[in-house]
Amino acid sequence: MSTLSVTATPGSPRDDVVKLYKAFKGFGCDTSAVINILAHRDASQRALIRQEYEPLYSEDLLHRLAKELSGKLELLVALVGAQRYEGFEVDKNLADNDAKALYKAGEKKLGTNEDMFIKIFSQRSRAQLAAIDSAYHSMYGHSLEKAIKKETSGNFAYALLTLLRCADNPAKYFAKVLRKAMKGLGTDDTTLIRVIVTRVEIDMQYIKAEYEKKYKKSLVDAVHSETSGDYRKFLLALLGPKH
Repeated sequence: MSTLSVTATPGSPRDDVVKLYKAFKGFGCDTSAVINILAHRDASQRALIRQEYEPLYSEDLLHRLAKELSGKLELLVALVGAQRYEGFEVDKNLADNDAKALYKAGEKKLGTNEDMFIKIFSQRSRAQLAAIDSAYHSMYGHSLEKAIKKETSGNFAYALLTLLRCADNPAKYFAKVLRKAMKGLGTDDTTLIRVIVTRVEIDMQYIKAEYEKKYKKSLVDAVHSETSGDYRKFLLALLGPKH
């Protein structure tokens, strides 16, 4: 569920392009104007803005943003380049076949066929991986996670488990990632912006709920306390209200 607050009548992409160009002109960039436009447009609208900008001003909007913005706000470039992806469609027969293939590649044999794990985990969507885990549990009486821990180790196991946990409960997983990014001295701004930008149109509302449930503090308050200035304004615009 998205937290993005899209302007009801944003006007044409050309109008936004002209406004952005005006914000870039002169001494210093009008960052507030840039945020007010880009933080309130969805992925398809931002893509159209980018398409309109280049032929009109002979420059990629991403390059112009990189030139005009400094510090943490340079990460706003990621928002313009981001695309919305959900991958919710599931093929149950494929999930059953993949579960059997992973069992044969791991628990059923002496030694692990890591290539099979790599092939399936790299080629399946998040939703499809969750379906595979469910099928595996139904067939063999325990989750795929138990099998991964038993049959693999080190960074390989960590990578597989990360993909699987994200697939099973992405909101819980990303709430944990955001908490880690803001915990302790300093903030991992790259992780913070990456998660918020890529999840804002998909399931940020659920991530916010999971965050508050687990850490007894709203995600909005957490971000507010860890950021400042236009950078804070940009992130809070994407997150929307507390509840």
